[in-house]
Amino acid sequence: MLRPILALLALSLPATAETSFQTARYLCDRDIVVPATYINADDRSFVIFTVDGSQITLLNEQAGSGARYAWPSDGAYYVWWSKGEEATLYWKEAGQESVLLTCKEQM
Repeated sequence: MLRPILALLALSLPATAETSFQTARYLCDRDIVVPATYINADDRSFVIFTVDGSQITLLNEQAGSGARYAWPSDGAYYVWWSKGEEATLYWKEAGQESVLLTCKEQM
């Protein structure tokens, strides 16, 4: 299922943009494995990951450190924040972020 979404995202990027793809595999709390694909173009970046059988796509947003991805919404949504070999999945609702998973990249 990941390939069709990657193709759609690639088609939506400007033709002049240099696009790169990086895949990672994270081992998280409760032995949950989260595969992730990072897509970086000149003007936008995404992460696509699968957790609990659901595929989630988030957009890069400003972060003080590391890479933070979320979905622009006034409602509740996921936040994926990665820095080095570590990543954290949050659930954001009513301005509060709750940690769902802490993860470490598997080499």
